[in-house]
Parts: sequence; structure tokens; C-alpha cells
Amino acid sequence: MKAYDIRGVVGEQLDAATVRDLGAAMAALVGAEGARGVVIGHDMRDSSPELAAAFADGVTGQGLDVVSIGLASTDMLYFASGTLELPGAMFTASHNPAKYNGIKLCRAGATPIGQDTGLSQIREAVEAGVPAGPGGGTVSTRDMLADYAAYLRELVDLSGARPLRVVVDAGNGMGGYTVPAVFEPLPFEVVPMYFELDGTFPNHEANPLDPANLVDLQKRMVSEGADIGLAFDGDADRCFVVDERGEPVSPSAITALVATRELAKDPGATVIHNLITSKAVPEIVTERGGTPVRTRVGHSFIKQTMAETGAVFGGEHSAHYYFRDFWKADSGMLAALHALAALAEQDAPLSQLMADYERYSASGEINSTVRDQADRIAAVKDTYGARDGVELDELDGLTVNLPDGSWFNLRPSNTEPLLRLNVEAADAAAMAALRDEVLAVVRA
Repeated sequence: MKAYDIRGVVGEQLDAATVRDLGAAMAALVGAEGARGVVIGHDMRDSSPELAAAFADGVTGQGLDVVSIGLASTDMLYFASGTLELPGAMFTASHNPAKYNGIKLCRAGATPIGQDTGLSQIREAVEAGVPAGPGGGTVSTRDMLADYAAYLRELVDLSGARPLRVVVDAGNGMGGYTVPAVFEPLPFEVVPMYFELDGTFPNHEANPLDPANLVDLQKRMVSEGADIGLAFDGDADRCFVVDERGEPVSPSAITALVATRELAKDPGATVIHNLITSKAVPEIVTERGGTPVRTRVGHSFIKQTMAETGAVFGGEHSAHYYFRDFWKADSGMLAALHALAALAEQDAPLSQLMADYERYSASGEINSTVRDQADRIAAVKDTYGARDGVELDELDGLTVNLPDGSWFNLRPSNTEPLLRLNVEAADAAAMAALRDEVLAVVRA
């Protein structure tokens, strides 16, 4: 189990018997809280239908009913959990390779179940042996795709949109299922790439965070003369954007763009951003009259802070985008619609539109394998803490703010012996110099 979900190699760490027990344990947990059933969706991996069915067996064995929505993106499962007011289980390993699968769990209204909010209890129940339930739960099926698509289109005003040529790389993941339904009535010409649902990912990994997996889309953008490119990950809850030149648009810039649009609808609202997004995000939110609130990295922190503050929107530099109007859950598709609407309501190309939101040069996340994470962080803290005008904070790892406006964050991986570095500075040369200086200390 990870902090936010359950994930493992199918047949080794995850099999039907284990998943049946997980279903029973989840049903016992939410049933005790008054839930009457669980909604279940799954992605296109070969193992997903069998594992989803085993989970349903565990749930019905505890006397709760199951609503199966079949093939779904993760945000479609959140939609079902929100509209049906049921706890949910989504079978996906997101961007992980084909041999993996996993489960993302939520309470009714798409409220996440994480390590501290039920996942550890579920694990303990499985390890102890879940007592047999009364049985008698039923399984019904429900097609949510059209309702999901219509709901998203209601949230973004595309009424005055000009026609656009849009290249979409679904990476053989669930975007190939949801994009046609969402885009069908819109004035956009979609150029599909890898829309065939295939959990073996024959073309490239469904992980657009890795630049290698954007190369095909970048080339196609130029050859098609398209206006905008969209790349979805395996379960289509994240969306990355490429401009008309084939250049990737920073997720921080998309965060600032969507925040601007949401603040226009709800002046003065709060916007959440995690601490590795560009400092342009809080600057722009403030300039637009909003209140920026900074959080740790991770969806549980974003969603918790959104609930506490009533924030209208939240963004992470990993291209997870969270919407108050979508049960505070993340939706790559909804972020994509906002980017399309912003582009389609004016005549400038995407690169020109986004220039207002790209103010600094960022390194992207750089991983270093280290023997002792705490020792290396302490060494960096000692190196920079002694300098005049330097500000340190330890909300999540170590963030160092330098007098010239540049900054970096160094934080440990929870699951691997890695330190993750993000650097931002005024321009590419200053960023590279600071990046190399920090890495020299980290890797000493």
C-alpha cells in the first residue's frame, strides 16, 4: 500500500483473493459509517475486469450493493462517486507498466481514502482476516460516460469557441475512451493518437511527466499544423499540454491559467498550489485578486486544504488539477477543457497566450539516488543556511529561497532512496547554475 492507493505487480503482490479481501475490508469500513453500496470502475489493463469483479464479491459478501460502471477514467469514477453519493473503487495503476495494477479508493463525494483516513485500517483488517459478512449484496451495471461528458461541458463555457485542430495522445489509456465522448459536440477537430485501449502500452509509457513520452505528440503537432496538443496518462486523471510549436507547456502555467479563469467566475476565491509549482502561480493568483495557499506535494494535502479553505481550484506541478465544482477531485479532462476554452476565445496562438503565465525558468524534477536522505538534506541546509538573505522552510523537505528570487526544493521520496530536486530562477542560465551547485552538494 502507498500513501494514497494500493498498487503492486499482478499475480505477485495483487491477485483476486487479496482483492476480494480488500473489497470486504473496505465494505466493512464504509458500511459502519452508513454507506449502502460501492461504485466500481476499471481501466483497460488486462487484469482490471477480473480484479474489479473480485473486489465486488468482497463488497457484496458484506451485504453492501455494488454499482459497476465498467471502463472508466479515474475522474469518471470520481464523478460517479459524487453524483451517486457512494464510496468508490477505481482499478488502475495509472502510468505504471503493464504488469502492475492498483486500486484508488474514496468515500462518497469522491473524498479520498488515504493512509491516515482508512487505508491503514483496511490493511489491518485484511492482515487480521476480515470476518464473513451477511452476504446478500447485489451487483448492478450503469453507463456513466455520457453523463460524465455532459457534466464536464457544463462546467466550462465553450459557447463562443472558434474551431481548433487538437492532437490528443491517449497513450493507449483511458483518454481513448473518454475524449471522443467529451469532445463529440464541440467545434474542435480531434487528431487521435494511440486511442486503442491497450494495457500493454505498445507505443510508449502512458506517463507524460517523462519528456520521452511526449516526443510523438510534439512531432505530430508540427506535422499537422495543429493549435494545441493534449497528452493523458493511463487513467486520464492528468493532462499535459503542448503548444503549436511542439513545445511542452509547464503544468504551473496551466495552473495559473485555470486559476485566472476560475477567479473570474469567483472573485477573491482561494487557490491552492503545491510548493514545487512556479512562484508565478501565487504571484498571478494575487494579481487576479485571489488568495494563494501553499501546500505539501500530494493529492491528500491538496484536497484536505481545499476542504478547509473552500478553495475554488488547486494545481500541482505534476499536472493534477483539482476543482471545487468537481467534488474537490482532480480531472485532467476538465483542465484540458479550460485550456481549450482559453485558446478558443481569442485569436493568438497558444505559445503567445501562455507567455503571460511562464515567467521563470524551471528545472523540472531531478532525482538523485543517495545512501542517506537526511544526511544529504542536512548538508544542503548547512551550505545555504549560512548565507546572508537566505530563507529556509521545511514544510515538505527543504525549500531554500535566495535573495535574487531564485529558489529550490529538495525532498525525499517516501518509497525509494531518492532525493527529488526542483529549481527555479529568472532565466535558464541562472537556473542551470543553481541546479548544478545544489546537485554537487547532494551527490557529494
